[in-house]
Amino acid sequence: MSALAGLSRRERQIMEILYQHGKASASEVRELMESAPGYSAVRAMLRVLEEKGHVKHEAAGLKYVYVPTVGREKAKRSAVKHVLDTFFNGSPEQIVAALLDVSATRLTPGELDRMAEMIEKAKREEK
Repeated sequence: MSALAGLSRRERQIMEILYQHGKASASEVRELMESAPGYSAVRAMLRVLEEKGHVKHEAAGLKYVYVPTVGREKAKRSAVKHVLDTFFNGSPEQIVAALLDVSATRLTPGELDRMAEMIEKAKREEK
């Protein structure tokens, strides 16, 4: 199960803010949210995220500062695995084909070369 699977859109938005900034208070999170709900709602969502084990809080003076409990890289790998299993039957080939299909007009030759290098490296490591 993905580290962020089962989170609401707002909870994922809060997690993204915390990953981008490393840590933030409830008021800082609220300031960074698009179409932010009220302060009390943000605090409630942070409390729920803490109960779910996604964040923890640290005292910083009179306020709490929230930090993710799972590193961003681990969360990214977990999210990709969840998408891979859910939408592509666990097939890396299918997910890469879909990525290339939606990104083909935006990928630069350099990006395509780097992707080809990653594939070649994976082939060499396979042997």
